Amino acid sequence: MNTTLVKKERARRAPPLNQVFTLGAELTAEQRDFLEVHGFLHFRGVLTPDEVGIVSDAQERLERQWIEQDVHEIRGVPIFFGPGLGEREVSYRLPFCSEFSPELKTLLNDPRFEPIKELVGRDVRIGHNEQDGVVINRYVNVEGSVRPGLGWHTDGLRDLFYLRKPQEMLNFGLHLDQVSAEEGGLRLIPGTHKQGMLSMMFRKPYFISHKPHKHEVAVETLPGDMTVHDGRLWHRVAQNKTPNTQRRSLYVPYMTGPPIIRTEKSKTVFYHKLGRLARRFKGGR
Repeated sequence: MNTTLVKKERARRAPPLNQVFTLGAELTAEQRDFLEVHGFLHFRGVLTPDEVGIVSDAQERLERQWIEQDVHEIRGVPIFFGPGLGEREVSYRLPFCSEFSPELKTLLNDPRFEPIKELVGRDVRIGHNEQDGVVINRYVNVEGSVRPGLGWHTDGLRDLFYLRKPQEMLNFGLHLDQVSAEEGGLRLIPGTHKQGMLSMMFRKPYFISHKPHKHEVAVETLPGDMTVHDGRLWHRVAQNKTPNTQRRSLYVPYMTGPPIIRTEKSKTVFYHKLGRLARRFKGGR
């Protein structure tokens, strides 16, 4: 049979790039193939409304506690603050959340996530106390916000700042809000997890570039959805154009390779120092 015709037939039968899957007791062959080819997966309704509440409660409690205690850094990773949707100040990024919330750690260790962990390998682990740990993000489009969105980047490049080659890593995001494509949200460039090192480092200016890419995919989420993406995949968070809106998500790293444990004695990594300078330039803290 003509090779070109075979490729066209496979492409015709392949699921669309905005395909939304259901997470079961094990991943299907279709889901594994999709991740292998495109570098990401999107699952609908992995968390119940009550479990979305557990994550939200952990976020609210930790940010109140650390704001009241004037904490600006956890284990060498900065926490930064700014205006929220109401009158009070909020945190835009909370690292190591599962280390300070037993309920959250219990939820993330639930057996329902085992099929995802098996994608990486037998020795995979959740990086509760590694690099930035489990992170709760908040993107707020209000006046004075230093984080209405996040520019293009890969997560795998962080390994270079730890003086090692980027390791195989999967990040999964648990989404707390409904976000449509028009309201911003996660953008991915499918297939870029297979790029070489030079492309990973220099394809786009890290965190500075927000320009839409012609091949990007917009991921539209509902509360409780889960996204999985390869740490080497180029992605960004598009700013919501509607004023007084927010997008919240929890990102969990599935790690392999030698662990790099962060403690209270850990120093601030260089790329976090750069981020702190950039936020101060915008008027944040």
